[in-house]
Parts: sequence; C-alpha cells; structure tokens
Amino acid sequence: MTYLRADDLPHRPAGERFRALLDRPGILRIPGAHNGLAARQAMRAGFEACYLSGAAMTASMGLPDLGIITVDEVCFFVRQAARASGLPVLVDGDTGYGEALNVMHMVRSFEDAGAAAVHIEDQLLPKKCGHLNDKKLATPHDMAAKVAAAAHARRHLYVIARTDAAASEGIDGAVARAKLYVEAGADAIFPEALHSAEMFREFARRMPGVPLLANMTEFGHTP
Repeated sequence: MTYLRADDLPHRPAGERFRALLDRPGILRIPGAHNGLAARQAMRAGFEACYLSGAAMTASMGLPDLGIITVDEVCFFVRQAARASGLPVLVDGDTGYGEALNVMHMVRSFEDAGAAAVHIEDQLLPKKCGHLNDKKLATPHDMAAKVAAAAHARRHLYVIARTDAAASEGIDGAVARAKLYVEAGADAIFPEALHSAEMFREFARRMPGVPLLANMTEFGHTP
C-alpha cells in the first residue's frame, strides 16, 4: 500500500528516478493520470512514470486549459499521484505561473509535493492548449530566463522546456529556441504539435543528444 507503509516508499528522490529512466536506451512511455486513482492504475498496469496534464487537471475542475489553475492547486494533484502510485510524476507547469521568481517558487513547491519533473512552455498568458491555433509566444530570451530560474531552484527536479514555436516560426524557429533553452539549463525539450514523423526526425537530428518529449494526444496535431 504505497505511501501509508514506510517500506513501500521509494528511497531515491523522484527526480533521480525519472532521470535514470531516461538514461536507458529507447522510448519511455508515460500515460496521463490526472488524480491518485489514475496514477495507481498506471502503476498497476506496469508503467514506470505518469504525467499530470494541465488540460486534464483543469478539465477535472470544470475549467478551460487557459492557465487558470494555480501552483497550490497543481500541488494537490501532484501529492495525490505521487503518494498513490510511488511513480515519478511529470507535471505540466504551464508558463511557470509568472516570471523567473514565480518559476522558482513553482519548482520548490512541486518538488516539495513529490514531483519528479516539470515542463514549462514559451507561451504568453492566457496560454492555450498546444494543439490549438493562434498561440502567442514569449521572446526566446524571456523564456530562457525562466528555464535558468527553474534549473537554479531545483534539487533533483528534471526540467523540460516546451516550445510551441513550430506553428508560427517553423521548425527553424523552434530549433533555435530549443538550443537556447538547453543552454539555459533545460534537461530535455518538448517540441509541441509537430505535424509528422518527418518533423520529429528532423528536430531530433538538429538536437543531437537532447531527450525529446512527444505529446501523443487524441485529436491533436501530432499523428
């Protein structure tokens, strides 16, 4: 019974366990799990990590995915998922809930709640689901400052920088942003809403050695 029995608790920090999973060759498949029950089902099904999607969390609250949810509300979901499953939890951090200092507060709060990893995106508020049109982007350097802030604030948290730039700036713009974010301290890149396997291959070719996250959402742009 995870969480209630001390001998069921993981001994390594969640971020270290997540990083070890990604250090292995091949693809790590991470199912979405928006609450503790879903996370435990993921664990029982044999998955080794789970994902807390901002869209799923806000939908469960009857809200649209427009950056409305707060850090404390997300931490409630993180604690549920981490305690119920014992799995490393990847958390959707939206735009970081503000500027660099807000991002640092988010990182500390998420780690304290048991998160293993977070992704933050380069949209401006009000943000949109990554598979919608007409998204407004922060400047690359403003986003890089948030990534650097997250890297400075974390103990073990794995930091993933998401870019939504492919839709408006093309793959060249998305790759340029991704390289800047890696320089700022991102452990991995989440190129949102790429339209084909060919785009993913090209993105990966131009980001050698950098882990990539693919969001395979139903009815989204990514096949």
